[in-house]
Amino acid sequence: MSAPLIRLHDVEAFERWTPFVRPFRFGAVTVEGAFQAFVRVVVEVEGHGRATGMAAELMPPKWFDKRAERSAEDTVRDLKLSLAHAVAEANALGRADTAFGLHAQLNGRQLAWAHAEDVTPLSANFGVAEIDKAVLDGLSKALGASFVKVLNGNAVGLDNRLTPDLGGQVIDARLGALKPASSIAIRHTVGLNDRIEGEDSLASELDAAALRYFKIKVGGDPAADLIRLKSIAGVLDGRGIDYRATLDANEQYAPEDLVTLYALAGADAALDSLFSRLLFIEQPLDRRVTFARELDPRIAARGVIIDEADDGYDAFPRAKALGYRGVSSKCCKGLYKSLLNASRVALWNAEKTGGPDFIISAEDLTCQPGLAVQQDTALVAALGLTHVERNGHHYVDGFGLAPAAEAQRFRNAHPALYTGAGDAVRLNVASGDLDTTSLYGPGFASGAEPDWASLDLLSLSVSEGLPA
Repeated sequence: MSAPLIRLHDVEAFERWTPFVRPFRFGAVTVEGAFQAFVRVVVEVEGHGRATGMAAELMPPKWFDKRAERSAEDTVRDLKLSLAHAVAEANALGRADTAFGLHAQLNGRQLAWAHAEDVTPLSANFGVAEIDKAVLDGLSKALGASFVKVLNGNAVGLDNRLTPDLGGQVIDARLGALKPASSIAIRHTVGLNDRIEGEDSLASELDAAALRYFKIKVGGDPAADLIRLKSIAGVLDGRGIDYRATLDANEQYAPEDLVTLYALAGADAALDSLFSRLLFIEQPLDRRVTFARELDPRIAARGVIIDEADDGYDAFPRAKALGYRGVSSKCCKGLYKSLLNASRVALWNAEKTGGPDFIISAEDLTCQPGLAVQQDTALVAALGLTHVERNGHHYVDGFGLAPAAEAQRFRNAHPALYTGAGDAVRLNVASGDLDTTSLYGPGFASGAEPDWASLDLLSLSVSEGLPA
């Protein structure tokens, strides 16, 4: 399949406030609500006419930028500015290009703008990532094909202009290996503020769903984290679940404290089962420290991946050279980055002569029901990953403030992915797996669309409900 040239028209951005039903603490911030961004774009595909593509993503405070001098409001405003700037640049693109060619143009302009405005690369990537998803949705609709088929034939024109360490054949081979999956297991997030036992707790979640994978947040204090981990282990081990887990530090650990945590855990028999089932630890160190020195070999041996430090196309190879073994996939960081990093993993694992595999993991940033969770889930399932962190449904009540008719449209389009009706439509998590069979129709895992009239135009206001 050749990569057709595309022109973009009427690129628009909207937002909706999304309150949480329980506080979500990650890193040093506790979030009780966030704005969700929505993007709509008309793509004109050479030889195939026009189609409308769409995407959505939450804009949580203090994840894309954790600098102490930046307030929660500052960081959300930067995300809104990122999206607004990317929309303006996309509308101003003069010449047709492939989908990835458009991305490369926007990516360069966005990073130059971000550098001048003291906006982090992750925040800058956010705006372009949303447009990329919407363009892929529109392109796939215009071609009358699933996004998997579009990527199999590299109809996006993905190449190595941003990743010179990869050959074109490696990229094409990885794209060709993508295939629809019927399901993917949920990795349930245990947030730092989540109760472990009692009402509305980890234990009650285990009563409600057949969960087997868990992502456990840790806060950077070895003694306090050890106590909490023992409590979590007691619940999981007590149920006799054959579970697997990951730890996520969200940049909160100092290198020496991380060594202490593992030393203390290794000396505590109550944590033997939990730590024997750990798959990896995610982004333990501040992103500004990540590339300053090699990982301690004792920690590297446990398997460490980057997430917040994954702020550019060269981040994963740089981290690999320092002892890191993997990287996260998140659509909010860019679907092309996920695909290219997956190509690296395939290449490096084919080349290695021993030792553990390199990995790409599927992580969440409270992806909400509808476009956000569908597109992110469909991508990682097509990559062949077997479990994905899903937490948006845990911290938001169904479709939040979306009109009931909108929720029902998505329910009708994806009857196995969601459950309930009207105001009670929710992600169907009871089995511990998400049914993804409906996500591979024409487009990028959309199938329905938001109630655009109920959305607000993207604004720079951040006054609603954010933490100080």
